[in-house]
Amino acid sequence: MKILVTGAAGQVGSELVERGKAMGLNMIAASSAELDITCYETVTEYVTKTSPDIIINAAAYTAVDKAEDEPELAFAVNRDGPANLAKACAVKHIPLLHISTDYVFSGSSTDPCREDDAANPVGVYGSSKLAGEQAVASHLTQYIILRVAWVFGANGQNFVRTMLRLGGENEELSVVADQHGCPTWAGDIADTLLTIATRYREQGDLPWGSYHYMGAPATTWYGFAETIFEQAQGLGMLDKSPVVHPVTSEQYPTAAQRPKNSVLDCDKIQRVFGINQPDWRAGLASVLNTWKQQ
Repeated sequence: MKILVTGAAGQVGSELVERGKAMGLNMIAASSAELDITCYETVTEYVTKTSPDIIINAAAYTAVDKAEDEPELAFAVNRDGPANLAKACAVKHIPLLHISTDYVFSGSSTDPCREDDAANPVGVYGSSKLAGEQAVASHLTQYIILRVAWVFGANGQNFVRTMLRLGGENEELSVVADQHGCPTWAGDIADTLLTIATRYREQGDLPWGSYHYMGAPATTWYGFAETIFEQAQGLGMLDKSPVVHPVTSEQYPTAAQRPKNSVLDCDKIQRVFGINQPDWRAGLASVLNTWKQQ
């Protein structure tokens, strides 16, 4: 089975390529530098040349705050890119697995959001990702949209890497404690997408549509930070954990508004594919151990 991974140098993309190769799959790794998904002609040429059996789109513009100042770029990557891939897939009759985000919801609900709940993004990033979902669904029937949240991994910039840096530089930190969500390890996301891809190889079809996937249990950015420092100190990566002060979103304003509740209902993916929510703390330990050995 030949799988084309776009955004192959990113957090999830790099995990997809590494794990797919370990499974004996033929992985075509296309980084953003190697494949500009915002250009339809480039996409069609690349897909024709490589002739994959399935495409996994891990390419995205993820700078949430910068997106408020760069909406054209955010929409080019997050809306036009998936649209180009979907159109190319439709011509070649290739399924597309596309990664989306909890930010397509406003986060105002106190209950976990289900796949069929109304999307209502509150910022440019979420709006661009929702537009990408809509583009995929409008051009293609054979697609899986996987909404994930609070992604962290060993590659690239993320909350874990930022906290470790700040924890090593400061004795005290303030972290937002009124935004709720579920950290999700990039390795677990990659495993989930590869499970779905191999199911397609075995069955020739899939229950297409949108699915939610996150780690467990739910926490806050404050709780996530506390766990990061606890594990890092236990591994000897920090001499001393900083004192972490919980603050409100209002006390820590950002350019882009964040959802207050990013928890997604993951019952559907468990029921349809038998994929359970992993404990994100195990993924965190894996990332920290990887960095410690480097």
